[in-house]
Amino acid sequence: MSGVPVPSDSLVDASRVYVKADAYGGAGAYAATAIPKGSLVEKGIVRVLTNIDGNENPYVFTWSDERPNTTWACGSGCSTFYNTAEEELANTHMERDFANCSFVITATKDIAEGEELLHVYKSKGWRTCFQELNK
Repeated sequence: MSGVPVPSDSLVDASRVYVKADAYGGAGAYAATAIPKGSLVEKGIVRVLTNIDGNENPYVFTWSDERPNTTWACGSGCSTFYNTAEEELANTHMERDFANCSFVITATKDIAEGEELLHVYKSKGWRTCFQELNK
């Protein structure tokens, strides 16, 4: 992929991802280039939020392994635009580093240029705002 190289010490790298209108009437994340299985798709940082309820707000990340969860975060780059899918259809996985407020998204399958990037939402099964996705 051509473009400006990302410095190696950058905390955020979304150079392989772009956001455009999706098939659901919103916006989704898409591969700007072919991404082989196991490769970095995106890395970034988050800001932990206060005074927010992630059970009502679908645009924030679950930022702990505790249940009930009360820690929510907003991600950098294109991270908040990845739509969800069932495990067999997902092509990415987000690894969260709670202590360092960072994440890495990797390809779980070979991804073609222009393909939508999908992952299974960590809290899809229990957050109120995702109930419709579980029907």
